Amino acid sequence: MIEEKKLIAATTPKDSVTFISLGGLEEVTRNMYIYEYNQEILIVDCGLGFPDETMLGVDLLLPDITYLLNTKKRIAGMVLTHGHEDHIGGLPFIIPQLPPFPIYASPLTAALTNEKLLEFGLKPIVQTINFDRAAVHIGSFKATFLRVTHSVPDSANIIIHTPVGNFYHGSDFKFDFTPYDGQRTEFSKITKAAEEGVLCLMSDSLGSERLGFSRSEQGLTANFEREMRLSRGKFIVATYSSNIARLNQTIQAAAKFNRKVCFVGRSIIKVKTIAERMGYMHIPKGMEIPLTHMHKYKDHELLLLVAGSQGQENSALTRIADGVHKEVKLGHRDLVILSSDIIPGNEVAVNSLIDALSKKGVRVLYSAISHDFHVSGHGSTGDLQLLISLTQPKFLLPISATYRQMVAYREIAQKMNYDRRDIFIVENGQEVIFSKNSVKLGGKHDVKNIYVDEVSGEEVENYLIRDREKLAREGIVIVLTEISASSGQLAGKPELIIRGSTLQGMREDISSSLGGKIEKELNARTGKVSNWSHTRRLIGDITELHILKKFHSRPLVLPVVIEV
Repeated sequence: MIEEKKLIAATTPKDSVTFISLGGLEEVTRNMYIYEYNQEILIVDCGLGFPDETMLGVDLLLPDITYLLNTKKRIAGMVLTHGHEDHIGGLPFIIPQLPPFPIYASPLTAALTNEKLLEFGLKPIVQTINFDRAAVHIGSFKATFLRVTHSVPDSANIIIHTPVGNFYHGSDFKFDFTPYDGQRTEFSKITKAAEEGVLCLMSDSLGSERLGFSRSEQGLTANFEREMRLSRGKFIVATYSSNIARLNQTIQAAAKFNRKVCFVGRSIIKVKTIAERMGYMHIPKGMEIPLTHMHKYKDHELLLLVAGSQGQENSALTRIADGVHKEVKLGHRDLVILSSDIIPGNEVAVNSLIDALSKKGVRVLYSAISHDFHVSGHGSTGDLQLLISLTQPKFLLPISATYRQMVAYREIAQKMNYDRRDIFIVENGQEVIFSKNSVKLGGKHDVKNIYVDEVSGEEVENYLIRDREKLAREGIVIVLTEISASSGQLAGKPELIIRGSTLQGMREDISSSLGGKIEKELNARTGKVSNWSHTRRLIGDITELHILKKFHSRPLVLPVVIEV
């Protein structure tokens, strides 16, 4: 809940700017913010979120744009801060619902976003703004892009100039004075903004609970080289696909030890292709090999850069860990490095992934046991204090963080002699109304969770609705399968319980033919089952596909796996 304040909700004054978050407050993902002046709206970012294990049947989470759909105000344009999914990933789902407007982003951010739009059959409409360009005019707003250091190149903070005052939108950042790519934060633009006056600083506050300054990327290179020198097997690194600096660091180390590099996973291959085309990644000629040529080289001659550091289901690393990847098989001399932090909400998936890898006999290094292979892209307390000092804002509003992290940010600001009343901790949907010398809370708009089925691209207002409709239309099939925990193989013929479906009279036929399908798939997997959730999902997928192909029916399938 919003903390009690002496401020009271008020109607919007004519000469004012209203700030509303449609996603990104009290959470780390789904970043989408709007600034309103008179009858115009400027949108900052359009990200997506990822469901936790309780959100059955949901693939993605989106910001709630009900307010934008209902308002009579004109959307003047949108600016994107950087190329992470939680800031650009919602565009393909949301852009088709809104009237046309211009979208601006830095070079790599524009390239990544346009590639995503093309994948969805949409036009690549994001315009590139170079950092040496002056402010871009967007209706009554002006936006100045300034380079900051983060875990993806071309990340930007944006100074939003309005007739009421200037707003510093400090999306994801840290102050790395020795970044791997040599592209430092543009401090001159920050100090210039301070000279012109900053009415409010909207600041990334994800790292507000960590003391000091976030570490530099530069020191990781030597650590990769050290481990690569000692490794006698495949050297496997999983990181965020967009962390181009980290990919370059490992490639540099591999070149030093004459290892071939192989990219594994669709997302990481896509980013590699874009980065090479734009000159952000340089792989020595003859160093990269396709996945199908891996068998031509000894394990100690290989570096694998793999997608799936968050334990995403069906990602390359998850399939490798489960022993079902067609090309990559793990050996006891292999080393797997998870060069990333766990995104909040992914703890169960990542821990299951680490367990699965460990059971394969490989050595696994991750943040909980080693800080040598990952540094955060988000500023810690020192970084946050430095940005406050540089911008000298009248007011502060933490963004892109959980509630407790926003509270920690407020404590940081109070130690810097900011009055508690000048630091706003608000929820998604809450209007914050800025005049030239004051700020107050406005109305509160209902912002709900928007669930999306990624395959169909359709919104699921409540994920139970989809299953209930399927249940009413074509019934339910419960698949009871006994799986040997030690071998991962089918221990008996699947038992089916069928209700409300025309398939009831074909139960024995389905059970017999389905058993062969499941058995064939499980035979490709060897060893003790490490991820029962994945096995259950696999059996459900096999059953759905089999019934659809052979019996042309789509019942609700509930797999029940019994460990024996």
